[in-house]
Amino acid sequence: MFKSLELPDCLYPNQPTLICPNFPTPKHSLYISNLDDQKFLRFSIKYLYLFQHHVSSETLKYSLSKVLVDYYPLAGRLRASEEDGQKLEVDCNGEGAVFAEAFMDITAEEFLEFSRKPNRSWRKLLYRVEALSFLDVPPLVVQVTYLRCGAMILCTAINHCICDGIGTSQFLHAWAHYTTKPNLKLPILPLHNRHMLKPRNPPEIAFSHPQFTRVATKDNNLDILKFLQSQPLVPVSFTFTASHLLRLKRQCVPSLKCTTFEALASHTWRSWVQSLDLSPSQSVKLLFSVNIRKKIIPEIPQGYYGNGFVLGCAQTTVKDLVNANLRHGVKVVQEAKAALNNDYVRSMVDLLEDKTVKTDLSTSLIISQWAKLGLEDLDFGEGKPRHMGPLTSDIYCLFLPVIGDINAVRVMVSVPESVAEKFEHYMMNEYCLDKEENGFHEEDHNNGLI
Repeated sequence: MFKSLELPDCLYPNQPTLICPNFPTPKHSLYISNLDDQKFLRFSIKYLYLFQHHVSSETLKYSLSKVLVDYYPLAGRLRASEEDGQKLEVDCNGEGAVFAEAFMDITAEEFLEFSRKPNRSWRKLLYRVEALSFLDVPPLVVQVTYLRCGAMILCTAINHCICDGIGTSQFLHAWAHYTTKPNLKLPILPLHNRHMLKPRNPPEIAFSHPQFTRVATKDNNLDILKFLQSQPLVPVSFTFTASHLLRLKRQCVPSLKCTTFEALASHTWRSWVQSLDLSPSQSVKLLFSVNIRKKIIPEIPQGYYGNGFVLGCAQTTVKDLVNANLRHGVKVVQEAKAALNNDYVRSMVDLLEDKTVKTDLSTSLIISQWAKLGLEDLDFGEGKPRHMGPLTSDIYCLFLPVIGDINAVRVMVSVPESVAEKFEHYMMNEYCLDKEENGFHEEDHNNGLI
């Protein structure tokens, strides 16, 4: 039986290959919007899937070459714009996506024993491309790892400058569609034109945008980001079922109605702030992703294949967030969401034309919503996954789907090892005293840091 938390090494029967579109694709430079081109997004979204039954690598390679005809920017390469060296563009050259095939001597059950959260050795499940810079890494890297029992782990790295979470899910489902129905057209075709999100000329910045800053913090606030980066971190994970989420929401009614996301985001933010023992007067922010496809005028068409989200920004002081009840946090989150109308988003796009503007991470918790993207429904013909989640854990908080329970949400974030127990305590607090009755599951955090 596999006992160690350290995964064994992958065995690679062959060198990774480049999978190119199997039909000629447009060769051009693709403009990417200011929402795509934020330095904050210069990384790859890394997913890990465990499937009980495998699909042959030849089948996956063929369907990947087919889907890359429609999603051809993922077969290109990012580069600095020829017109403006500070801005990126996609060189749609059809060079191809990286595909690696490997074998690992474990079973699905052995992997699931410690799959509640990542550890360092999970990195073995995604081929590491040797590159000098972010721009040298192909926008799509895939590794399929076959296990001793006949199961399969699929890991993907998709460049965030190309698309957002909705886009990654759209691509993965398109790949699965061509794997199972190679002769049927895609139900949703990607739209690669980003010009509907071009900035105005001249820019019209009509709002303050607390999500962003031009200079380092010079006030009395602690730079929380620098503190977190200086500490050894551990991933912590909690599963909230429908009964617990309902109990959280009931803390706000009848005076304030709220969504599940608003209640859980506020509770997580409040618990995170409490665990860090910050000054009561410190200003703190919650940055959270909001889909703006239907918020701008005209609406962004279905299939839009770029970043169609912005960060909402809830802001308050430690004292007000911690000493008040959950309703205070929910209210400032709702106010931040309500501000994101067409005029506000257009103003933000214009602001980002200034490349000295950066996302203000200094006093912020960032929450990204993966729980409602359909990621857990991916099926390449041999059944839906037994596990779906991130390959790595970070200081950015993820709301993840729970396999087999559409109404549950798993919260995952890495926190300093010194405050992990406090964070868990505050996440449990008075709302979660009866763990079994209210569907709350605390998961140990001894799996180490990713």
